[in-house]
Amino acid sequence: MVADSLSTTLHALSDPTRRAILDRLAEGEATVTELADPFDMTMPAVTKHLKVLERAGLIERGRDRQTRPCRLRAEPMREAAEWIDHYRRQWEDRFDRLERHLEKTQSKSRTKKRTK
Repeated sequence: MVADSLSTTLHALSDPTRRAILDRLAEGEATVTELADPFDMTMPAVTKHLKVLERAGLIERGRDRQTRPCRLRAEPMREAAEWIDHYRRQWEDRFDRLERHLEKTQSKSRTKKRTK
């Protein structure tokens, strides 16, 4: 089964280690060694996380002599953000309707108490 780009992006973002790596790359390029430094894991484990991020298109690796610096590619996050935003707007609309309904109900309740 071939995953769509949104699924691949959301899968990559689902892991806290990968999100931390992306946070670090938001500050600028970093080598694999620099990215691995804050984590208590082996270099192969960090490399696996980087491969997931690379497959999702969230990072790219360059070549700089002996190192392969990684850099953030935020474009795939835009699709995820747009998808999430669609549902955020729906929930905000529902909460706004609920708020109006509660205000009406409370207003009617106060009016009934005053007329008694």
